[in-house]
Amino acid sequence: MSNDPLAIIFVSNGPGELSTWVKPLAKELHQLIALRPKAEKSSISLNLVLVPCPNATGNENLVAKKWFQFESIIKAKNFWELLLKPKKFGSWPSKGLVIFLGGDQFWSVLLSARLGYLHITYAEWIARWPFWNNRIFAMSESIVEKIPKRIRNRCSVIGDLTADLTETARIDDPLPAGKWIALMPGSKSAKLKIGIPFFLEVADKISKSMPDCKFLIPIAPTTNIDEIKYFGSSKNPISKQYKSGIKSITKANKKEPRGILMTNNSTVILIQEKHPAYSDLSQCDIALTTVGANTAELGSLNIPMIVVVPTQHILVMEAWDGFIGLIARLPIFKWFLGTLISFIKLRKTGFMAWPNISAKRMIVPERIGHITPKQIAEETIDWLNSPTRLSGQKEDLQALRGNRGATKKFCKQIINLLEEEKLLN
Repeated sequence: MSNDPLAIIFVSNGPGELSTWVKPLAKELHQLIALRPKAEKSSISLNLVLVPCPNATGNENLVAKKWFQFESIIKAKNFWELLLKPKKFGSWPSKGLVIFLGGDQFWSVLLSARLGYLHITYAEWIARWPFWNNRIFAMSESIVEKIPKRIRNRCSVIGDLTADLTETARIDDPLPAGKWIALMPGSKSAKLKIGIPFFLEVADKISKSMPDCKFLIPIAPTTNIDEIKYFGSSKNPISKQYKSGIKSITKANKKEPRGILMTNNSTVILIQEKHPAYSDLSQCDIALTTVGANTAELGSLNIPMIVVVPTQHILVMEAWDGFIGLIARLPIFKWFLGTLISFIKLRKTGFMAWPNISAKRMIVPERIGHITPKQIAEETIDWLNSPTRLSGQKEDLQALRGNRGATKKFCKQIINLLEEEKLLN
């Protein structure tokens, strides 16, 4: 191995990409190459740069820091300063590799150009800047077909990174017997404001009609129990529009591995703070979830789901992705454009849940619009009372999942590129 300093930089954005792409790749790469910070005497460092993104929560750097995988972590708010004054954030080696793992692909292109580093993109749907890449690792063959023929030799199909989640879904702590429903209200404030009070009322209504049902909230790494408690209280203006609320929350302890949330109507909801919660999720019969990377995670775990986006609250617009979400967060425009944006967005023919986007057809229900907890509760009960429909959705999700082993292939391809460029011996 060369003793010349070398920097490997992962570029990413939100909580979903961090947990499903960044963390597994970092762990695998550390096993294949001696990297700092784990290998202190190594000349190669592994770093993480977070980029501006409306999907992010602002806590991603804190989550990644707990993994002890990266020598340095650059916050999203410092990204532009990093481009202008890279030396302010450390002594970057003359040679390195930038790897896109989430966000806008252009940000990693800019960073690699600024530092003079090699560049790799993981393309889940499309490689937007193929000529700026030394290598493109694609999820499927359909991505290769979109790349100009003269540079297709740069592209390799490695499979679906998210598909490897099933390897970490082994049941290590069985849930009590019963029909289990996972409630996934979101990972950022704009979604939690609506998701918590909405899903609490859904749980209360289901519990009343099907007392044998049990509920689980797997808390995203970028939020915590205190936030759950806040958004389920009267301090959250939206919660006042719902009948349900939180009576008490007990955190996990030595005897109880999961926390316990009790609603005002005495519905018990278990809370899993450990992340990822694939062991618990894999035991659930169905999940009620917002849009986002969680739909990809659930799909890869073959968990039937109903995607819920209640648009009756103007604040829901803050949770939209991309430019629309940015505009909706501007106070001057929020009230004026909110309804118009909802009207346009919800009438697009495209889907919002990952399985539907991938299949180009409706596999999992998307309930978007002026929906009520009663409607979602009734639909959930219908699904639970129809094992054939549940198994049918599971089969559809299974068929969509890409080949496993993408994480190992990705890391081996990284090593191959570095060896070809004589950066590794």
